[in-house]
Formats: sequence, C-alpha cells, structure tokens
Amino acid sequence: MVLEAAGAPLRLDERRELPRPGPHDLRIKVRACGVCRTDLHLVDGDLLIPLMPLIPGHEIVGEVEAVGLEASRFHVGDRVGVPWLGGSCGVCPYCRSGRENLCDHGKFTGFDRHGGYAEHAIADERYAFPLPPGIDDVAAAPLLCAGMIGFRALRLAGDATRIGLYGFGASAHLATQVARHRHQEVYAFTRPGDTAGQEFARSLGAVWAGGSDQKPPTPLDASIIFAPVGPLIPQALGATAKGGTVVCAGIHMSDLPSFPYRLLWGERVVRSVANLTRKDGEEFLAVAAAAGLRPKTTAFPLDQANEALSALRDGRVEGAAVLVP
Repeated sequence: MVLEAAGAPLRLDERRELPRPGPHDLRIKVRACGVCRTDLHLVDGDLLIPLMPLIPGHEIVGEVEAVGLEASRFHVGDRVGVPWLGGSCGVCPYCRSGRENLCDHGKFTGFDRHGGYAEHAIADERYAFPLPPGIDDVAAAPLLCAGMIGFRALRLAGDATRIGLYGFGASAHLATQVARHRHQEVYAFTRPGDTAGQEFARSLGAVWAGGSDQKPPTPLDASIIFAPVGPLIPQALGATAKGGTVVCAGIHMSDLPSFPYRLLWGERVVRSVANLTRKDGEEFLAVAAAAGLRPKTTAFPLDQANEALSALRDGRVEGAAVLVP
C-alpha cells in the first residue's frame, strides 16, 4: 500500500518487484504490521516526508526470507521485529554517547526507508529484534513502536508512583500494563465523554479514568501525553505535583498555547521523547515478556489500510490496529 502524496489515500500496488537485501539487510516476509499514529501524521501531511512514493509502516513482524552477504545475526526462517529506528551513523556525538535516537543522520522505517504495509520488507539486521516466544504475530506488532515509545516515556517520567496518561490508545494501553507490573498507579485521560475508552483503561488496571478536561482525584507525580494535542500540556502541568515531569511522547503535536508561569513553577519539567534506541527496544521486550503484556488489537487485511487509518483517526480503535497481508 503506497502513499503517493500527502492527503491522498494509499494505493494498492501489485506490480513492485521483490526487494533485494543490501549487505547488512534482511528481506522479510511480512506477517503483520501495526498501524501507528505516526503513519497517520505522514498520510495527513503533518510531517515532511523525505521519500515519496512511500510504503509506510514501522511495526513489522515477519519471517526472514533472505539475508545480505554481510548479515549474520539472523537466519532464513527466523521471526524478527522491525521498529521505527532503521539506522544511525554510529560516529556522531549522539551515537557515541548512547543517544542514537537523536542521530542527525538516522534512518527510519516507513519514513525514509520503505516500511511494512506490504507483503515483503527490507530492514537492516543491526536494527531488528528477535521477538519473545508466546506472543502471536498480530499481538507482537504494536510492541515495536507503541510499546517501545511508551516504555521510553515511562523511563523519562522518572521515579513516579502516580502517572497520568493523556490519550488512551495503542501506546497508553501498553504503558499501563508495564506501569502496573511495576506497581505504579495509572490515571487515564481520554477524549471527553469517551466512556468506553475509560472503561477499557480501568479494565487494564487504571485506578482512575476520566476525560482530558477533568482533574484527577490526587496530584500526579508525572504525566505522559500520547495525544498530539498541544493544549494538553498546560492541563497536564496543572494536574502534576511540584517536582513532577510532563513527557510529550509523540513525534508531532499541535501548537502549544501560552500558559501562566505558575503551572511550570515548582520545578516541574516538560520534555519530549524522540524516537528510541536499540537498548530501549531490548529492555522493553524483556519487560514485555516478564510482565506478560497482551496488546488489544484489531486486525485489518493489508488492502484495507485506508480503513484502518480512518478508524484510528476517528478514535474507533480500542488498543492497536494491525495490518495482515
């Protein structure tokens, strides 16, 4: 499924040749690919796309079908996961200090490398992950971005007991399970009036759930904003105790409104999450296995990618949407 212009629906293309792996690459037979809000930002034109036409998709689960001449980590028949981070330079100050997520020369799956909205995909084996057994392909797909970004956001939220999650979609429903595994309290904020979403959050262990226009029953130690809505930042600051952190976990957000300094005062911190490192991914997959994470998914056939994106845009997906070739 190919994006040919921002704002246009994806087009089914059955004429592409089978992709060939480069020296460090794997050719993967795609079994499942998650539908991420970043994909929606690409399709809707919120982000400048360096590669066009583009095959989106960066939560890829598949089987290794061919390996490049210098590839040695995986073998034909192995099951692998491919995340958003598809490459980094390895020599810049960011890479050398363990911050490859900030590399100025980074490559990203489904952004400047073709992604997994397809029957086959190419990925650099150095940035792919072995997947834990015991979780099926469709359920594993959202772990590769929604789960990993949520995990990094939890890490940057610091040592918090009470955590607020704004926007209860794919990332938040996985972050809730990780937080509960760590004995943290989760306070879930949904779109105002979304009682079904609030009930879903409570079913996963949230101690409180309400609309994003509501105040929690107690001050929060930290808040994570998954929804791409700038005005949520002052709302989250108002709900977060002094010394707490508000983490913005999306790649895109609408403009921030002005707000009074008193909301930031008291050593509150606002920070963003940018991409992920391979270490994040490795540590998260270990936690996911230990915690028995079980993503809630809705599967769509590959040729219904536009319908899946529309459902995500309209808030009609509980948990994560996943494409299945």
